[in-house]
Amino acid sequence: MSGAPLLEVEDAVVAYGDVPALRGLTVRVDEGETLAVIGANGAGKSTLLKTVAGLLRPVSGDVRLDGASLAAVPAHVRVARGIAMSPEGRRLFPSLTVEENLKVGAHARRTGPWDLAAVFALFPLVEERRARPAANLSGGEQQAVAIGRALMANPRLLLLDEVSLGLAPVVVAQLYAALPRITEQGTTVLVVEQDVHQALAVADRVQCLLEGRTALEAAADEVDRGRLTAAYFGVGER
Repeated sequence: MSGAPLLEVEDAVVAYGDVPALRGLTVRVDEGETLAVIGANGAGKSTLLKTVAGLLRPVSGDVRLDGASLAAVPAHVRVARGIAMSPEGRRLFPSLTVEENLKVGAHARRTGPWDLAAVFALFPLVEERRARPAANLSGGEQQAVAIGRALMANPRLLLLDEVSLGLAPVVVAQLYAALPRITEQGTTVLVVEQDVHQALAVADRVQCLLEGRTALEAAADEVDRGRLTAAYFGVGER
């Protein structure tokens, strides 16, 4: 880690109509690190990623990449600047083949290490399924394709939304086993996860959200499990 901030979310307020989702949230992700954002359903985790990706706009506050505000930057331009997301639910094109889905991710492709060959090396099962329609894949295979599609854009910042959702633990472990190889290529990772154990295993730092605010932030290898549990469920002293 260089210690230089790649991403800064400062005092972000985001709402769905009159319902607040982020309430003055501040998040910093340094170049080269993996930050895991955890929290229960409704904590604001996916809203944070959508705000960073440009799918939602803050009512107030700012999102900055390399110190430059993204307030007026639309989502597709953020991809070209180096932000790519693997969304919750995968969102693949079911009638397209695996290879075609991956190529969709390269439409605004930046220069970098990730291409079809690199994604297939990262996820060998994806290569074996390259000619299959995405609709015919298992949940774990679809998740691998969704991550690969995001990597095809050669992002500086990879946003991963609920990798473990609906998947068996053994499949989740296999997917997360690829994360060190992704970060070794210089990619910074912001991962949203409900599985606290998995989040702590892969992250440099962890930030726990509760009702759109930060309830706890700590180095992953130093976090106090009792305080983390209290922050996650909103009980006791945080």
